[in-house]
Amino acid sequence: MSAAGDPRSQKGDTVFVAWRDLRVARGRFVLIGSVVALITLLVGFLAGLTGGLAAQNVSAVLALPGDRLVLQAPDAGTRASFSQSALDDETVSAWQHAEGVAQVTPIGIVQGRAARADASDAGGSAAGVALFGIPGDAAPSTVTALAPRADDHAGLSAGAAKALDVAVGDHITVAGTSFVVDTIGGDAWYSHTPVVALTPVAWADTDRRLGGDGDATVLAVSGSPDWDATVARTHTTAAPAVQSLTALETFTSEVGSLALMIAMLFGVSALVVGAFFTVWTMQRAGDIAVLKALGASTGSLVRDALGQALVVLVVGIGVGIGVVAVLGSLAGGALPFLLSPLTTVLPATIMAALGLAGATVALRTVTHADPLTALGSSR
Repeated sequence: MSAAGDPRSQKGDTVFVAWRDLRVARGRFVLIGSVVALITLLVGFLAGLTGGLAAQNVSAVLALPGDRLVLQAPDAGTRASFSQSALDDETVSAWQHAEGVAQVTPIGIVQGRAARADASDAGGSAAGVALFGIPGDAAPSTVTALAPRADDHAGLSAGAAKALDVAVGDHITVAGTSFVVDTIGGDAWYSHTPVVALTPVAWADTDRRLGGDGDATVLAVSGSPDWDATVARTHTTAAPAVQSLTALETFTSEVGSLALMIAMLFGVSALVVGAFFTVWTMQRAGDIAVLKALGASTGSLVRDALGQALVVLVVGIGVGIGVVAVLGSLAGGALPFLLSPLTTVLPATIMAALGLAGATVALRTVTHADPLTALGSSR
């Protein structure tokens, strides 16, 4: 059998051409690799920023205990809202006595301002905070761990302690009332404000001073009751914590806008990679024709082209994600940035898949190439 007819020789020829292009046309591939890296950087940074903003919006809600979160049912034409929800004692009691309910934890939420007790004298800090009324017997979680031991004490999240510049044992004032800092926990955020936990009694009193009625905002319910029947009877809504995030007014619009930008960048990446490989495939039509005339199969040529695309994508995406990791680590203290597999590995995987899809579309020239026509024998 001749070398031209040997399938192993044909495969070697196509691989040789592929690596030759990568070596000889370095400038071309460096350019497209740099574009891929830049798009990956933009996508990764936006994904990290989106994750960080989302965490500062909803982390306290996601940390609430229970199987479902119960809110006051909205009026017709509206949706449930944490800011509008108020559950009176009768509603709380109805859920507590519903068959199948294991535990009901009433939690009050209101936004206000807190300050160090000596702020006016020593130029101390004051900041907007989310005031949570948390009972001491609540199931353990990041948020409920902040529950204070007494009505004149408060538990602060790490963000609140930093914003107010206080430590355990210091005093803060909320709505004219002084509280001793009982504990400082981890990060917990609600609508971009750090959480300060009070006892239910202290929270209800503070809520009334801020113009509320002192009723609980949300119930964290555990168990397996007839959810639909209890919801209908109590005029409430009940949903898992993730589904309840839409009851935060800013969550959908904020995350939706950033997610749209990320999706558009994904689309741009597929178009850019596809356009590059379309032009590149047309430019190497002569090489493809020679290989096909020598008996190279369409499948081997497709694998050759996709292999080149994969090399460019892996290098470009790797550089982009590396820069994202470095910038994310540096920006973590100044920006709400989330550095995790969700904001690095996932965007990188999607970028690679879309890039290969764009390159695949560009391979029509390879799969439909007529070697005689490409070599100019029809002239």
